[in-house]
Amino acid sequence: MERWYIGERDVDGARKEILERIRHESDKKVFYFNGWSGFGAAPVLRSIEQELRSIKAKKNPSRLCFDTIIYIDCSAWESRRVMQRKIAEELKLDPETVLATFDKQDEEDDFNGVDLGSRDVIPSVSQVIYQTLDKRKFVMVFLNGSDDEVDLHKFGIIADDYCDHVIVWAFKRRSLTIHEHRDEISSKLRYTHLFLYDYLSDNQLSTSEFHALLHEEAANIVARHPWMQGVDPTMVMECCLYELFLQYSFHRATGFDWVAHSPNYWMCDGIIKRDGTREITDALHQEIHWECDDTSLFDEVFEKLMEDPEAPFLVVKKDGISYSRESPCCRWICMTSKNLTIQEDTKAILERASSLFVALDKSENPQDSPNVFLKHCCNLGVLILSHCSFSFMSPPFLQCEGLRFLGLDHCTHDNRSEGAGNNANWVCLQSLWVLDLRYTEWDAILSEENMDIMTNLRELNIEGFMCCQLISGRLQGRLRYLQKLRIIKPTHKAETTSKDCNNSFVDKIDLEILDLSGNRDMENLPANLSMAKSLQMLILDGCDGLENVAVPDGLPSSLRSFSFDGYGPATKWMSSFKLPQEFSEPKQPHDADKRDAKTSKISLQGCTQLENLFVRGLPNLVELDLSGSAIKVLDLKTMVVDVPELKRLFLLGCENLRAIIWGSSDELKLEEVCIDTRAKRTLGLTRPSLAQHKHFRLQLHAVLADARLGRSLFRLLYDQYYSIARDIYFNIHVTSSVEYGGGVGLETTIKEKTAGPSDGPQHHVLASPYGDVTTKIGNNNVPMLVFPQPPAQRSDHHIEISNESRSLGTELGAGGRTLGWLTIRYAESLHVHDAATSSSMPSGYWDRLMWCHVERCPNLDTIFPGIPAEAFGGHQLQTIWASDLQMARCIWSQGVRGHYASFQNLQHLHLRSCPRLQFALPVWVPSFPSLKTLHIIHCGDLTHVFVLDEKYPEEIVARGVPFPKLTTIHLHDLPKLRQISEVKMLAPALKTIRIRGCFGLRRLPVLQGREPGVKRPAVEMEKDVWDALEWDGLAAGHHPSLFEPPVHSRYYRMRRLLRGTVLR
Repeated sequence: MERWYIGERDVDGARKEILERIRHESDKKVFYFNGWSGFGAAPVLRSIEQELRSIKAKKNPSRLCFDTIIYIDCSAWESRRVMQRKIAEELKLDPETVLATFDKQDEEDDFNGVDLGSRDVIPSVSQVIYQTLDKRKFVMVFLNGSDDEVDLHKFGIIADDYCDHVIVWAFKRRSLTIHEHRDEISSKLRYTHLFLYDYLSDNQLSTSEFHALLHEEAANIVARHPWMQGVDPTMVMECCLYELFLQYSFHRATGFDWVAHSPNYWMCDGIIKRDGTREITDALHQEIHWECDDTSLFDEVFEKLMEDPEAPFLVVKKDGISYSRESPCCRWICMTSKNLTIQEDTKAILERASSLFVALDKSENPQDSPNVFLKHCCNLGVLILSHCSFSFMSPPFLQCEGLRFLGLDHCTHDNRSEGAGNNANWVCLQSLWVLDLRYTEWDAILSEENMDIMTNLRELNIEGFMCCQLISGRLQGRLRYLQKLRIIKPTHKAETTSKDCNNSFVDKIDLEILDLSGNRDMENLPANLSMAKSLQMLILDGCDGLENVAVPDGLPSSLRSFSFDGYGPATKWMSSFKLPQEFSEPKQPHDADKRDAKTSKISLQGCTQLENLFVRGLPNLVELDLSGSAIKVLDLKTMVVDVPELKRLFLLGCENLRAIIWGSSDELKLEEVCIDTRAKRTLGLTRPSLAQHKHFRLQLHAVLADARLGRSLFRLLYDQYYSIARDIYFNIHVTSSVEYGGGVGLETTIKEKTAGPSDGPQHHVLASPYGDVTTKIGNNNVPMLVFPQPPAQRSDHHIEISNESRSLGTELGAGGRTLGWLTIRYAESLHVHDAATSSSMPSGYWDRLMWCHVERCPNLDTIFPGIPAEAFGGHQLQTIWASDLQMARCIWSQGVRGHYASFQNLQHLHLRSCPRLQFALPVWVPSFPSLKTLHIIHCGDLTHVFVLDEKYPEEIVARGVPFPKLTTIHLHDLPKLRQISEVKMLAPALKTIRIRGCFGLRRLPVLQGREPGVKRPAVEMEKDVWDALEWDGLAAGHHPSLFEPPVHSRYYRMRRLLRGTVLR
């Protein structure tokens, strides 16, 4: 890769030089611009894009006239996927096909628990991009916010010699960067052909030229946000300079991180007027942060700026004043010298100052009063005093009547200057918007009288002084417009709890951020915290004494972010509603005196806006309730960490939930997990009682509106425990219907091991013209249309599928860790009903299923498809109960390659109202050793119940298929039935045969092998059907005399109707 030194001093010059390189270097396709030591690259690339569009509009044929021009800003890097989507949007690809592909794949990745930053390009979209650009002359201008060069081939953009494509790009994050990484960056570029650069040091740029570049950076920030159009870039540039000034002076001098206050500074200083929206200040806060890896280079840039007579800032150090004394424009002042001599020009500067930061040497006793210069400050909007000493009775800022931001850090009371403190006028507090006290023990400033004056206060921060119990009692009825309240790391605790604490938030309807980190002696949250209807962030890091995180009426539904870190308070706090990035990777506690947090329960139930969660280091936490929250992915590896005793997890009404990432089984001791993701579900469902399930190590109760969430449940059951143990219980219901009231609300659930029909006389009787037909066998008077009740007793491993859950059809496929595979591997009882899906159950190793109940699925073609070779399909199955399957052609399809042990435990086969059913089960086994009852009614197309599979034991053709325990056959309304089994059926234990409406039937089972002296089977059927039966003879065990004389119905089929009759 070649390098080229630009040698220009502004955006226009750099743009012209880069375009000239593109024009002349026709063999090069990919150009990287490093800016002026990393600075100014973004506005230059924006200018290139605008110039190329202008050339295209003029339609002048040239090397720089491109058919397609796209500008991709990925400075706020998210993933390759997001970058590819931006390319597709710039190319205006079809939203209904291409762009919808992104939504679909992102949703899939959500359910698979794929991290947002790890999502790669979509190959099919790359193909469309390639086809779109293949014959075009194309240029792409690209800001790369990641750490690595991007291979654009994977995106469908080919920048080889044979393509007329040009790429111009730069590394650019959402920050203002100055660096000397030129050699390091160029060495790691693999796809770039020409590296373009310039210098910021060595007096390459004058102050005015740097300001011009900064103004262009500010304009680029505005252009990045379409909704900020109309915002003056000069205002944004002032915000940048303010941040640069603080980073060089005050932040470095104090070692304290005040950067989170940047939006407050801009507002309180007057750079951004009060009518400026929060969206603007929050957006600028994310954009404006200076990064520089070389302190000397950073100092060189700033000190050169201070030489400018128009510089708005002044820094006074120990060794004197480091600014041009004749500067008339200084508004922002930072003083780190304690031996300042006030001169006339200094007085004039102080009188104009809008922001004053005083940071004296913290290594010495703070005995120096700021009175000497504060008395000249009459226009201050921002005042920060660090390690200063002054009279708390009559502070020196009382005359600053326009003061909006007051910050005091490690300040102390000076007894030498008490004076007439009792007559002090505190009217300056009325104008305050922000009060920030850090390790400054000044109780009087927060007296009830002074708080009554602070009618405009929007933010109150107290660190290292009062505990929340002390201040909460004073809040009642005061500071009504408070938006942010932080009471953190207190050094004093309340001797008694004030009764007023529980009423402190009654009127705090505007409160958005509440940070109580480090209040170790707080045992309960204020009871009326639910009244803070606008609360969006709650931070309880290091609140070791909290017994439970819960309030009687629930935390506000507006809550978006929650953090409880048992390792202690964070080192930095943020002003946004997102949790700090440092939470993304758990770290071990570093303080030696760490105490175990007492908290046993966290209830965030009803926090419908909750998206961000961090819980860590709570050794006594037993229950976590996130019911009703908006969390999409719950990651128990990063969001809920080091909670070894967590036993109960509730996620009821979490309709946005798409994945749960479980920790290792060594770390998790979950005993109860309750999930319900249906929309508009009423919260507060009855939960199963652990006392009723003490014999289970884990209980899982889940209702899934989207079947894809089954992937997460599979991981819980498979990854944590590998194979289902007897001490694990699960009840999973897949449905999107809010009408269903079961699922997790099963207070009466008990362990039920019995599978199969009830032993009692429980039956369905269908309405029919023949409903009065009764059996005359034995002493019973039972209607012929009687049908056994379905199996009602759930197993300990139960799955139910009903209505139309999203993605049900695809998820029933057995591939991967899906609901289908979960069902195959672990379900012992299965109930499918009222589902519109046409997909059958998955094909695989049904080695646990004990009973299957399927009804009212109008599109289902087959319940069970074929089984792979040597599978143990159905060898535990005891009951098949199917009803009202309008399209089903079979219960278990042919083409089975199963094990001979299949169906060895099948006891009951009950089929009803399956009009298109052609057969029930294929025969690939030598016998059905356990089948007891065969009950089939209203299956008009059924010709055989059992048919030969493609492969079967050869001996059954000659000898027949044994049914040694079959006692009852009940067949009704099967007009096409020829015989029950396609091959001879051996049923020596038959007791009852009841047949009606089976006019095509020609054979009954063979009784060969029947024990001597056993009562003959009772038979009930129409006379003409009995007369038409075919027999093999007495010797073969197949003769009418081996059966009781049949009981005939009083209803008979009319043999022949005259032509033209009404019935015909």
